[in-house]
Amino acid sequence: MVLGFEHILIAGISLDKFIASLIILYLVVGLILRSRKPRIPIWALLAFSSFMVVISGLTSIDEIEKTVDLNVVLFLTGMFSLVSLAESSGLLAAISHIFISRFKSRYSLIYASALMFGFLSAFTVNDTVAVMGPPIARLICKIMRIQPEFMFLLLAYSITIGSVMTPLGNPQNVLIATQSGIKAPFILFIKYLFIPTIINLLVTAYLLVRIYRVSNGEINSVLIPREAITSRRDAVISGIGLLLVIMALIVNDVLALNGLPHVNRIGFIPFVIAAFTYMFTSNPRKTLRHVDWGSIMFFICMFITMDGIWRSGVLQLPLSQIFPRKTDGFQGIIIISAVSIVFSQLLSNVPFTKVFIDYMRNIGYSGSDEEAWIALAMSSTIAGNTTVLGAASNIIVIEVLESRFKHTISFTRFLKIGVVVTVINILIYILYMLAINPTIILPKQW
Repeated sequence: MVLGFEHILIAGISLDKFIASLIILYLVVGLILRSRKPRIPIWALLAFSSFMVVISGLTSIDEIEKTVDLNVVLFLTGMFSLVSLAESSGLLAAISHIFISRFKSRYSLIYASALMFGFLSAFTVNDTVAVMGPPIARLICKIMRIQPEFMFLLLAYSITIGSVMTPLGNPQNVLIATQSGIKAPFILFIKYLFIPTIINLLVTAYLLVRIYRVSNGEINSVLIPREAITSRRDAVISGIGLLLVIMALIVNDVLALNGLPHVNRIGFIPFVIAAFTYMFTSNPRKTLRHVDWGSIMFFICMFITMDGIWRSGVLQLPLSQIFPRKTDGFQGIIIISAVSIVFSQLLSNVPFTKVFIDYMRNIGYSGSDEEAWIALAMSSTIAGNTTVLGAASNIIVIEVLESRFKHTISFTRFLKIGVVVTVINILIYILYMLAINPTIILPKQW
């Protein structure tokens, strides 16, 4: 009887890994099938996986509150509130109309569009631009008289690339900024990622122009930005709110770099500023109703799911084989980038980043390893340009393209172009990191 009981205990230990493996398989298959049936939201897949994690005992109900990072949840709630107000008031549309109306040739508008989508993504969260971007892309298609596939691929790639440059740009950057321990994340991201992001936006636009053989030519557009504004009051409030968030994050980073009192939980900053604006909007209930609660639900469920998978130990084995120890310098950047690109296709980039942050911290990475965390932010984000499933923003863009405009982009078409875009983007980021800090070419252990 004793031997039998010990056997059950051993089986119980391996059972955790077996259950975690099933959950990972479920997520991978679910994401693949979802590309064919987009009516099932990603957060619903994660909600069910979090249920499986809890019901199987990988994470107990009493431990859930410890797994959910309130810093991230409030960060997104605040940002989505301000962006919701900016979109419903017409501010974002007006900004895009101002931008588009300044260009009189196809090529100038194409490159300007890539920059516009990139900058909007960098400061208003990429999934938001994925929702509001398709109508703008469609408008540009009509103005230039080109096929929608070109413009929608440019939109998808620009959203991903642009979101790299700030901690506000995408959910995985939020995770890295809030959980890695790096000081002054806003300034650090701009230092390493701003210039190469601009270069990548322009290079990617050039690649698509060559691939689709788009010719240059004159265009005539009559866009009146003020007509896009539906509520001047809300537009002013949302604009001030977004500017205050950016300024507060920069000031907070400067205080942190100089050892002065500052806010450690930077996710609270957008939430507090958004909380101030609710009272002054024309319709606070409408503002809150339009918040992307699906993304927030996604994060809550993702924290629970990834905690259970991490506790099972199922991912530690493959990661320890590929990346067994902390590696400094250029070699570490290459390994982190390669692992991020591959695993992001399996888990999608946000869940992967959550797991990999924990793994990197466990093998010795700390807030002082700035280049390593920047490499993770850059590569886990750019990995989204490889396949349709690599980033939620891709799925959102294609879903809108299919439902509203009756066009689509096939998985293989996206992949063929995406692989080229991803490789070139990664090379440009790494080369720029080497250019501004040549010492990383020599790791400490060499």
